[in-house]
Amino acid sequence: MNLRLWGQMPVMDNANESIPAPAFSMPERIALMAFLSLVMLMSVLGNLLVMVAVCKDRQLRKIKTNYFIVSLAFADLLVSVLVMPFGAIELIRQNWNYGGTFCLVRTSLDVLLTTASILHLCCISLDRYYAICCQPLVYRNKMTPMRVALMLGGCWVIPTFISFLPIMLGWNSIGIEDLIEQRTSSGDPNVTQCVFMVNKPYALTCSVVAFYIPLGLMVLAYQRIYVTAREHARQISVLQRAGASSSDSADHQRNHRMRTETKAAKTLCIIMGCFCLCWAPFFITNVVDPFIDYTVPDKLWTACLWLGYINSMLNPILYAFLNKSFRRAFLIILCCGDKRYRRPSILGPGAPCTATQINGSTHVLKYSVLHNGNHLEQEKLSLQNDTESQESCF
Repeated sequence: MNLRLWGQMPVMDNANESIPAPAFSMPERIALMAFLSLVMLMSVLGNLLVMVAVCKDRQLRKIKTNYFIVSLAFADLLVSVLVMPFGAIELIRQNWNYGGTFCLVRTSLDVLLTTASILHLCCISLDRYYAICCQPLVYRNKMTPMRVALMLGGCWVIPTFISFLPIMLGWNSIGIEDLIEQRTSSGDPNVTQCVFMVNKPYALTCSVVAFYIPLGLMVLAYQRIYVTAREHARQISVLQRAGASSSDSADHQRNHRMRTETKAAKTLCIIMGCFCLCWAPFFITNVVDPFIDYTVPDKLWTACLWLGYINSMLNPILYAFLNKSFRRAFLIILCCGDKRYRRPSILGPGAPCTATQINGSTHVLKYSVLHNGNHLEQEKLSLQNDTESQESCF
């Protein structure tokens, strides 16, 4: 996203000559290189594994949410391949050797891909809201193939209006040209920097579109998902206790409800916590910096930026690795198709329960809903046929 001056900052000697001051010692560079390499490698492997799993597993391709997850993995893969390496090289070498034009292209790709990644997370939360908080028929009417395609297209088109368009036209630098020129010139002709600074209008617009609006929608969606999951668990617990024949059975059902609510709360807290931890520091700093005369230290900018990049490494874990169906597909891929990990039929007679999926985890709700003393067989069949909001049980 917003790249500040990562190059060497000049210091003045007694002869008033600019001498580059080293930003990192050799042990720090080695440790930093190892850490950044690990982040890039895990991001590449994790996102590639997610994409291959959906391509090879027919059942995974039937679930609409997984189209968002695959597109998210593609965006994060591009971040780890096209953005992170150049940032890492510049950070380690304290120099930019690829020219001013490519600096703008690389910066535009940075803004485009990271914003696309965040918008995908927002779409996943909205998709799960409709799947969990609405009836299956409502979900199918809301999440039609055309609407899914439009949402995916928006995740890629909207970021272009805050990346390539304004950056290549220089809208972000209006009013701060002199300051950018001053930051770009280090006094050493052999040292150049890829400086990207933004004025107040661009900082506000970019941050609102890329973070604050998606954050608000995600908070609302996940709050409603948690409330709905908790209400489902409460209703099922009440109905099960009404039919329980012993106090031990009632205690067991209460414990089950408590475990279900705790699991849902932990899952949603992890998802929102990781997202906010990774991106909130950067976007808070991005908005604040132009209003305090660009005095945020460069190392703080670097730390906030790479914390956001780490989100591209965590997304496969949060949205795929925690899901049992994805884990089975990963084991099949990594174990060269071992039959032990083959998926049983999701609609087979052995499926003992229905499960409401909550983004990369599964909120298991035992099917024991009673109405006037009779099982709702028609609703049960409807739920079993709805593969969009049903997953295999843990």
